[in-house]
Amino acid sequence: EVQLVESGGGLVQAGGSLRLSCAASGFTFDGYAIGWFRQAPGKEREGVICISSSGASTYYADSVKGRFTISKDNAKNTVYLRMNSMKPEDTAVYYCVAKHYYCSALESFYNYRGQGTQVTVSS
Repeated sequence: EVQLVESGGGLVQAGGSLRLSCAASGFTFDGYAIGWFRQAPGKEREGVICISSSGASTYYADSVKGRFTISKDNAKNTVYLRMNSMKPEDTAVYYCVAKHYYCSALESFYNYRGQGTQVTVSS
């Protein structure tokens, strides 16, 4: 059974940091790109950042450049999203998604998605 399980969300003050984790199981992790999407209240889901199977990262949200980074640990089948200098507009449910090899800005191209983790940034 394929599973993507997000963790690490919570409440943080503006300017603070969080690290989200996406633990994967049920597929060959090192052959997959893992992305993060987020959905804020009343808004459409948007792509944030992705890491390809080879480890190359791609940003999809200009607003997070310079603040968010993505990394992966193939031995642990886990991808991490480090979020620094957080802003209230980062408040959203964050989802990790997976597809073969290469990243995509389109969520519909991903085969798997986790249940999401809530991130709330207070001002």
